[in-house]
Amino acid sequence: MGRPRQGTDKVSVLGVRHHGPGSARAVAAALDEIKPDIVLIEGPPEADAITSLVGGLEPPVALLVHLADTPKAGTARSKEGWGFWPFASFSPEWAALVHAHGRGVPVRFCDLPAAHTIAERIERAEAAEKEAVEKEAGQEEDDQPAPPSEPPRVRTDPLGVLAEAAGYDDAERWWDDVVEQRGDGEPSPFPAIADAMAAVRAESGPETGRDARREAYMRQTLRAVLKEGYERVAVVCGAWHAPALRDLYDYPVKDDVALLKGLPRVRTTATWVPWTHGRLATASGYGAGVTSPGWYHHLFTAPDLPIHRWLTDAARLLREEGQPVSSSHVIEGVRLAESLAVLRGRPLAGIDEVSEAVTAVLCEGEQSRAALVHGRMVIGERLGSVPPDTPMVPLQRDLMAAQKRLRLKPEAFDRDLDLDLRKESQRERSVLLHRLRVLGVEWGVPRAAEHHSKGTFRESWRLRWDPDMDVALIEAAPWGTTVVSAATARVVEIAAEAELPTLTALTEQCLFAELGDALPDVLSLLTDRAATDSDITHLMSALPPLARSARYGNVRGTDGAHLRAVARELLARVCVGLAPAVRGLDDDAAARFVRSIDQTHGAATLLDEDARGWTEALESLARRDQVPGRIAGRVNRILADAGRITTEELHRRLGLTMSPGTEPTRAAAWLEGFLQGSGLILVHDERLLGLIDAWLLSLSEERFVAILPLLRRTFGAFGAAERQEIGTAITRADGGRTTTARVRRPVDTRRAAPAVAAVTALLEGSRA
Repeated sequence: MGRPRQGTDKVSVLGVRHHGPGSARAVAAALDEIKPDIVLIEGPPEADAITSLVGGLEPPVALLVHLADTPKAGTARSKEGWGFWPFASFSPEWAALVHAHGRGVPVRFCDLPAAHTIAERIERAEAAEKEAVEKEAGQEEDDQPAPPSEPPRVRTDPLGVLAEAAGYDDAERWWDDVVEQRGDGEPSPFPAIADAMAAVRAESGPETGRDARREAYMRQTLRAVLKEGYERVAVVCGAWHAPALRDLYDYPVKDDVALLKGLPRVRTTATWVPWTHGRLATASGYGAGVTSPGWYHHLFTAPDLPIHRWLTDAARLLREEGQPVSSSHVIEGVRLAESLAVLRGRPLAGIDEVSEAVTAVLCEGEQSRAALVHGRMVIGERLGSVPPDTPMVPLQRDLMAAQKRLRLKPEAFDRDLDLDLRKESQRERSVLLHRLRVLGVEWGVPRAAEHHSKGTFRESWRLRWDPDMDVALIEAAPWGTTVVSAATARVVEIAAEAELPTLTALTEQCLFAELGDALPDVLSLLTDRAATDSDITHLMSALPPLARSARYGNVRGTDGAHLRAVARELLARVCVGLAPAVRGLDDDAAARFVRSIDQTHGAATLLDEDARGWTEALESLARRDQVPGRIAGRVNRILADAGRITTEELHRRLGLTMSPGTEPTRAAAWLEGFLQGSGLILVHDERLLGLIDAWLLSLSEERFVAILPLLRRTFGAFGAAERQEIGTAITRADGGRTTTARVRRPVDTRRAAPAVAAVTALLEGSRA
């Protein structure tokens, strides 16, 4: 290609796929042969300062580069101010790192610095935000229009071209066969890969945009290394970039300098964080992901007899689940996988052949059993680890110490955790998880919210650690150096701008998370907001968490007297404003208000002696005429369940509602509100059921059709067993009189024969 390649004999370019066991083994073998005196790896050079930690890392791990200053949450700098570069045990870049670290060879990352890429992303995000704000405000955009982002370059898929040339219709399978499933001792594939990529690049034309800048920076780094006097330089990069580095002197220095001139830059810092196989999978959205990281990990760690070992592990997994799998199943499974590979012209059975063998032989064709194996083994979920001396923000270190002290190990899969709050160590676990939730780190999610609402001494959590949580911890760093101080500061910050419902939820969070230093500020703001907030729905939504906190706050050693006083004041204001708030509500608004009434009733019940005023307010509301039917029905049901109205009075009110003078749609809405949650009252009160039955029978066909959707919605909300009980009750009585109208008619077998034959054919077809 044009100019002589002076000095390039000092450089060995190893073009790889970013995550592949064959590439990793080939890189390790090539480095052993080359014996480089320096290794360059595609990746952000900010990581050069922490390559010494490689010996203490357990993959999968990732380089995390983020802004040196912590931006305000929710801004473009917060959303775009970081980036991950993952490594698995089977990543060729990781193999190069391990080689260099084990032999004391210098190693550098040579890709475009993350300081530039992050700055570019932030600029684009800020421009997009500005454009959205201007568009919303109706402003003209002719002052200083934001520069358009670079259009993505449409380039030829190199693997697709090479696979097609080799007679493959699947690029991934071609790469697996040619590179990833290579055995030890085979010739190096890298010269051929570089030549093939050079041919494809020649057809695609020169690189542009960000990829051109990346390659320019890689070449500049390579030139600097050669200028320092290194004689044997190994470069590990993506296969596509290999020709651009191998043919170094075909690219003028001045052109590369021009490409890199004037790039935006931000201050960044780098660290290592644990990663997961799930985040390496293509399904996670990771651009360089692989379909089956568990399979690739297996190929890398078990190069001898990989098919036999994989199917043996699958058999062991099935036996642990109580499935009968014998050694003969494994033997036949291996035979099938290898036979399929031969029929398909593959050098070794791949994940497709092995999966088919698992399904057909080990699982005897049962897809549900096969899904169990594939789900656990193909991804092969695992979480890496980093050593304690890894650079971290103080908040991360405090959490790591707490995890160790409380024996809560971060894991990459779902794990259920049941806690007894009467035990000190388990209460501390609960407190830690609640504090992290305040900071936006959802490591644990309450599995049964009713545990809180019932005020028991138990909590149930579902735990799962995700690498993004490290970013959340870094974002939370400005609030404090420890979990408790950061959570306290965060609660106070949220409370300063929060409305009443949020403040009461924060009060409950302060109790669960034992943030005693934040509680006085939150309660002070809560008292002020409660005195000035005139929105009755705000007051009603604020009351339940406050009542729970007042009732059960002392379970965690908190005095609930102040909370009870605020809750009592809120409840009193709700009682006064209840009747005016329901005027003129449509059906949807009435449905939402019914939920608020239910929640407020539960809160009032928790407040015990303060509930009398609430009950009186409901009684007053039930006697009013201008109340939406759905609300009126629900209020009467609450009063009936509480024993505040007699059965005779309930029958009288229902009779008035179902009278001919009442609009049927209002009566149906009243009935829906009354029966909401449970219709078993109709089973136990035959007179009530009779009133409803008589009302329905009295409606004209036109009116019945008009209210039918409401009736279906009402009774459709009941379970099948409940509907059956109601149906049985209807057959027993009709308004107190035994029903004789419902007569079982004889079956006309001649007319039924075609239908029976059709159903029989369908059933036999489903069995087949």
